[in-house]
Amino acid sequence: MEKLAQVKLREAGQTLFFSYQEEEKASVVTPTEPVKTGIKIGGYCIVEADRGNDYGHIVSCGLNIADKTQEEPIRKIIRPANAFDLKQIDENKIKAKEASGSCQNKIREHKLNMKLIDCEYSFDRGKIIFYFTAESRIDFRELVKDLAKIFKARIELRQIGVRDEARLSGGCGACGRQLCCASFLKDFEPVMIKMA
Repeated sequence: MEKLAQVKLREAGQTLFFSYQEEEKASVVTPTEPVKTGIKIGGYCIVEADRGNDYGHIVSCGLNIADKTQEEPIRKIIRPANAFDLKQIDENKIKAKEASGSCQNKIREHKLNMKLIDCEYSFDRGKIIFYFTAESRIDFRELVKDLAKIFKARIELRQIGVRDEARLSGGCGACGRQLCCASFLKDFEPVMIKMA
C-alpha cells in the first residue's frame, strides 16, 4: 500500500512529503501477523531530489495519500538508508567541515564581507551548499569559481537571514528551552517592531 512520509532533507533542508510502498512480511513469532519493515520515524532514507538522490531524516510516516497538504508533486523514497548510506552521510559531514575551512580561507583571500555559517554536501557529493550571512548583496562569482576548482563539484552559495542562522546553529532562548526556530518552526513569518 502506498503511504506518505514526512522527510527533512539534509540538516538545513525543508520538510517535504515523499511516497513509499509500505512492505509487510510475516512475523517469525506469529506467521499470521504481518510486521512492517523499512521506513521508521527517526531513521534516514534515500529520496529522489532535483538533481539525483539525496538523504533525509524521517519525521513522520504511515500517512495516507488523501491527507496530503503539499502542493508540489510528491516524489518517492527510494529506500531506507542502509549501513553503506549511513557511512556516506557521516563521511559527507566530515568532508563538509573540511570544505567549510577551505571556503573560509577563500572568503578571507577575496576579502568578502560575509560570514560563513554552515556547509553541507549532497548525498552523492555532486553539490556543495554553503550558507552565509551578509549585511548587503555580495558579488561572489570569483569565490564560486575558486571553490569549484578545489572541490570539482557544483557549488551553491545561499544567503540566509538571522533566524535561519539561529536554526542552523541551535541554542537556547530567553525561556531556557531550545530555540523555536531550531525545534519546531518551519516557516518564518515577518516580525515587525509593533509586535514587540
